This record gives sequence, structure tokens and C-alpha cells, in this order.
Amino acid sequence: MKMRFLATFLAAALIVPAQQVQPGTPAPKPEGATVKLGEGASSRIDGPLGDVHAPWAMTGSWFRTYFGATDTRVVLEGPVRLKDYVVDGKLTLSLRAYLDLVVANNTDLAIQKLTLEVPKNAIQRAFGVFDPTLTSNFSATRATTPTTNQLQGALVLSTLNQPFNARYQQLLPTSTTVFSQLNWSKNSTNDTFQLFNPAYTNTWQMGFIQPLLRNRGKYITKLPITIARAQLNQQTFNTVDQIQRLILTAENAYWDVVSARERLKVQEQALALADAALKRAQRELELGATSPLEIFQPQQNYATAEIALTQVKYQLSIAEDSLRRQIGADLDPEVRKLPIVLTEEVKPEIEEATPDTETAIQTAMTNRPDLKAARTALDINDLQIQNALNAVKPLLNLQGSYQTYGRGGPGYVRQVTPPLFVPGGPGDAWGQLFGFDYNTFAFSLNLNLPLRDRAGAANLADATVNKRLNALRERSLEQQIRNEVLTAINQVENSKASVRLAQVALDYAQKRADADQKRYDLGVINIFFLLSAQNDLTTAQSNLVNQTVQYRRNALTLQQRLGTLLQSRGIVIQ
Repeated sequence: MKMRFLATFLAAALIVPAQQVQPGTPAPKPEGATVKLGEGASSRIDGPLGDVHAPWAMTGSWFRTYFGATDTRVVLEGPVRLKDYVVDGKLTLSLRAYLDLVVANNTDLAIQKLTLEVPKNAIQRAFGVFDPTLTSNFSATRATTPTTNQLQGALVLSTLNQPFNARYQQLLPTSTTVFSQLNWSKNSTNDTFQLFNPAYTNTWQMGFIQPLLRNRGKYITKLPITIARAQLNQQTFNTVDQIQRLILTAENAYWDVVSARERLKVQEQALALADAALKRAQRELELGATSPLEIFQPQQNYATAEIALTQVKYQLSIAEDSLRRQIGADLDPEVRKLPIVLTEEVKPEIEEATPDTETAIQTAMTNRPDLKAARTALDINDLQIQNALNAVKPLLNLQGSYQTYGRGGPGYVRQVTPPLFVPGGPGDAWGQLFGFDYNTFAFSLNLNLPLRDRAGAANLADATVNKRLNALRERSLEQQIRNEVLTAINQVENSKASVRLAQVALDYAQKRADADQKRYDLGVINIFFLLSAQNDLTTAQSNLVNQTVQYRRNALTLQQRLGTLLQSRGIVIQ
């Protein structure tokens, strides 16, 4: 019965509980880009520092990780799949292909994805409280001292003490700390009165410490892990919010290029009209059909058109450079020099229906990742309050232990004359130890009661105040989201009206330019009125381009404000 009890207790002390998180079944991958959070898609770290696995001590992986050569170099991978979109020496991109390349190669997106590694490591760090520890100690002490009486067994007493001890300790998920300790010592001396020389002493002790108030129970023991997981969820929502904003910026860069390309076409047409008017005025001047004073207006108009065309060319170049950065094309020496062709048309299909504001606001309240992060912060505050409440409780622990003892070695039986030598060795001590003939059982209660805990009370107050602050921040964010959605809806509706009015203005400007051209051909008006009509036509064309692109931008902003931008673009977060 005694042996069965000891075997059961030892097994409970030495078994390491498995703490594993089973991964869930991945969702089916839809069409479109996929952002895998926590993966460094654009970089990797070579060497042991890139491995976050905690190996068991004394294993091959443990020696390689902590005693092998450490390579801290960071190798950044180059952009991928760019050459798949090269057609006839040009980088040809639809909006979907462009966003795919943004997800695959954008450096800022890669930074956001890697930020989740830190809270993931925090979860592993929180599990570290359950890691078992093994401590050991060995020492050898030689001492020579003069004796002061005849009972010390020698004129000059010489001793050699060689103790060794090893202790295993582990915290279990139930909040119980179990330990097992082995002490072994060898003591040699020239004392003639010693029964054993050398004397071998073995002691084995095992026991437990069970908190009864503070730190009691599975919930409190695993509370740091729960907090770490909640913080990972919060950081995930923040990362998704940042990714959504980066996609918004990236798509705006796409429409910047489209807008500059369309304005370039308008300015080229304007320059062609100005050139035709100038040539006609020069021909009329050569034929004497007009005054030399009339040539300055078409010349000035042509120079203005050239200036506008040059400005738009440089604006297009700047926009294309920004677009290349979004997809990582600036990192590839072969691709960054290629011309860019964007296949999306500037004129969108404008939705006539006006979205319901309350429905849109409710959609935003459900989908916005920044609001989800704020709500998760409140859950974290609840956990932190529980942790603070646990810290102010008295510390009352129940401790129990069992100890067995063994001693042996060669010695003399001095009850007979002459003394009888008895051979022996370390086996005698081990035999007595595992014979369980010399046992000690002990139980104790230890109480640590702070008579006044100002620090603990302040920590609890801070946790409560932080929750109230986060609740107010959540309310403020909800108000901000409501205002952002209403503003975005108004901007979209304003863009719809602006596009329709710009189209009407363009139609009238085109009719006026055609009419003035005919009147000029008939000699009814001079060239000043014709050039004015052509300039107004160019302005109307540019305004239609600007208003159309602005509508796309406002519609894009509305999707971001609703929190549905990634879904609408087919981007999946894993």
C-alpha cells in the first residue's frame, strides 16, 4: 500500500501536462488575394533565431538552437509574380491583378503581418509558467582543523564533504506546485569514532504546495494565457484595420495613375486644337486676311497648352513611381523601367440608389475592425481586474511533503572488543532509501496577510479606471464611425451629382466649341472667341475626369468606412 501511494505521487509530480493549441480547419480559399497574418511573406530570418519553438533541454534541437552558431542576418525576399503581367514589354495591370501584387509584395503590408508574431510569442511566454525546472548542485569541501578534546577522534581532524542535490519542480494547471528533491552526500574523515567512514547519506523528498486563496484554481493559473490570447485578438483586429487602410491607399494610387493618364489625353487634345488654331492664324496672317495683332492670342494659347501638357506628364510620372512602390516593382531592376498600362476605364457604373444611412451605420458597427479591437480591450480589462483582485487576496498555502532516508558505508561495530569491521558502500544507503524504512510526513499551512496593501489597491483601481477609459473610447469611436459613414455617404452622393453635372457641362462645352468653330469659319467671330470655347472644352473634359475619379475614390472610402473594403475586393484574411 505504501509503495503504491509513493508511485502514484511520483507519477503526478513528474508527468508534464501537454499544453497544445489545436489549429482549426482552414476556410476554403476564395478567388482573390489572401493575406496570411503572422507570416513574413517578404522576409525570413536564417539561423536559430528564426525558430520560435522551445526545445526540450539536452535534445539535439536544444544544442543546435542555443549552442550552435547564431546567424542574425535578415534575408529579404524580392517581389514575386511581377513578370507574369508583362505583355509586349509593358507591365499590364487590371485592378484585380494590381491588388494581388500589392498583397504579395507591398512592404508595409509585410510589416503589418509580422507585427502579429510578437503577441503570438506572448502566448508561448504565458505558457512558460508550466515549464518544469530541474536544478542541481554539487560541491566538495576539504577541511583540516585542530581538535580541542579527545572525543573528536584525532589530534588533527580532517574531513572531506561531497554533497549533491537535485530538485525538480513544476506548476500544474490546477495551481498546484509539485516538487521532488534528491540529496546525496559522501563524508570522509579521520575521526576514529565515526560509525561509517566514508559515510553515504541519501534523502529523497517529494511534496506539493496548494494555494487556498491567492492564485487558487485553473482560471487564475491560466489567466495570463487568456489575457495573451485576448491581446492577440485585439492586435489581429488592429492589423486588419491597418491592412484595410493600406489597401485604400494602394487603390487610390492606382486611380491617381488613371486620372493622370486621362488628363494627359485631354491636354494632348487641347494642344492639338491650339496647334491647329495657331497654324490657321499664321496662314491667315501670311495671306493678309488678319491683322498681325491677332497672332499673339493663338501663340499664347499654344504655349499655355504646352505648359499644361508638360505638368501633367510629370504628374503622371510621379503617380507611376508611387504605384511601382505599392507593388514592389521598384525593387526589381528589370521591371521598374517598364512602361505601365492600366486596363481599368475611368468611367464607372454609378449606382443611382442612395444607401440607407442607418443600415450603413449598422454595417459599419458590425464590420469595423478598429471597433472590434476596442471591444476586445474591454474584455482584456475584465481579465486584468480579475488578476488584480486575485493579487490583493491573502496568501494561504497548504504544503505537504514525504521524505525517506538512507545511510550506509564501511564501518566498525564498537560494542565488541576488538571492534569488528563491517564492509559496506553506497548500496547500503540506497537500499535503506528505497526500503522506505525511515519516513517523515509533514503538512503545514503558511499565511501571508498584508495588514494594508496600498500597492494592490492602487493596481485594482488602475484596472477599473482603464476599463472605464476604454468604455468611453469605445463610445467615442462609435460616434466617430457614425460621423465617418454619414460623411462618406454624402461625399458619394455629391460625387454622383458632380459627375452628372460635369457630363452636362461637357456636352454644352462641346456644342459651343463646335458652334464657334463654324461661326469662325464663316467669319462671324474672331479667333479670341474660338480659343475661349476650346479652352472651356478642355476645362470641362478635365473636370469630368476629376469628378469621375473622385467618385471612385469616395466609393472606395465608403467601403473602408463600412469595414467591407477587403471583402469587396476579394481579399481574404487568414
